[in-house]
Amino acid sequence: MKIITVCGSYKYKKEMIEITEMLTLKGNCMITPNELTKTNKDAYTEEDILMIDKMHKQKIKISDAILVVDVSGYIGSSTKSEIEYAKSLNKEIIYYSDIIKDC
Repeated sequence: MKIITVCGSYKYKKEMIEITEMLTLKGNCMITPNELTKTNKDAYTEEDILMIDKMHKQKIKISDAILVVDVSGYIGSSTKSEIEYAKSLNKEIIYYSDIIKDC
């Protein structure tokens, strides 16, 4: 069993949910991003955004790996930052696109 934090753009929420279920059923402990109620990022203060980012990085810190949900090769700036953080901690990086092509 691995502890895996899911990273990626919430515009791919459906794919995040599906891959999280698939990997859970394979015996992994999946940590997902927080579900935020405000649809517009501008509705959050800069302090809120920094706290959300800090909490997500803590999830990465306690994980064995991250799963990058890179639908159609898309990786946004926040996700790139999370990948770099995971690499700095020597975490395994798993890409959604690699899992899906093997299915």
